[in-house]
Amino acid sequence: MSQPSFAPLIPRLERLLDRLEHLLDRQWASHGQTEVFDSAIAFRWVRRDGQGRLEPIRHPDLFDLNDIIGFDHQIQLLIQNTHQFVRGLPANHVLLWGARGTGKSSAVKGCLTRFAAEGLRMIEVHKSDLIDLPLILDLVWDRPERFIIFCDDLSFDEGEGVYRELKAILEGGLTARPDNVLVYATSNRRHLMPERFQDNVPRIDGSGEIHPGEGVEEKISFSDRFGLSLSFYSIDQKTYLQIVDHWAARQGLHIDTDTLHRQALQWALRTSGRSGRVARQFVDDLAGRLALQAQDTGALSSSNRP
Repeated sequence: MSQPSFAPLIPRLERLLDRLEHLLDRQWASHGQTEVFDSAIAFRWVRRDGQGRLEPIRHPDLFDLNDIIGFDHQIQLLIQNTHQFVRGLPANHVLLWGARGTGKSSAVKGCLTRFAAEGLRMIEVHKSDLIDLPLILDLVWDRPERFIIFCDDLSFDEGEGVYRELKAILEGGLTARPDNVLVYATSNRRHLMPERFQDNVPRIDGSGEIHPGEGVEEKISFSDRFGLSLSFYSIDQKTYLQIVDHWAARQGLHIDTDTLHRQALQWALRTSGRSGRVARQFVDDLAGRLALQAQDTGALSSSNRP
């Protein structure tokens, strides 16, 4: 007598296990997590031993929006949108995109600095954990605080499906988004996904895509779900030197302006070019060198005393 085959049952068992794991994740994430909101203003979503949970950030990197030079219009729009949000008024998800080192991430963190006293909280979620967004929304749904989901340096490659969770949360999923949650994301890409010349070729491409235009629409529709899109372009030399002057004044450096600017331009040539990040790195290096020189001079003077 032939033995019964259990092969047809294996796919059903796998789906059942997946659903059970998802249910356990939800129960674990919600258990004992409400107290965490009373301990901090910033949080990160982490996965350990296969379980996701919120962890408070004890020492958040708070940034002053006044320290971002050259993007006054973008910062004003970001402040206005966040102000509406914390007041319980309609507001948009925000995508900050553009050149590296221009202050996109600092601008988002600056919103927390400015509005934390009004109930704003921030949750940092890495791209690989976007699949857990429904769990995070469950945790914050009935909270009185206003939450920004912060996705830093966000971009997706071809074939990555995790972006669909974010896309559904932004707009288009069957589950409603709680009124106390917005998504702020930064990226070097305008549309968050790679774009190629062949996307616009009106013929069957090498991958067999019959309607390549629909692929383009898929990419554009994702970024369009961010109601507010703020561009942070590369800065010119004048703006770069203004940023250098700003950070030099913040550091209390006493140095001739011509010398400061000459060294700042030399630093930019040796590094990754002109940006707000490069300007601050230069001033930090200069402040360290000048302080070390002053210490050495003071030590030498003390050793020469009779």
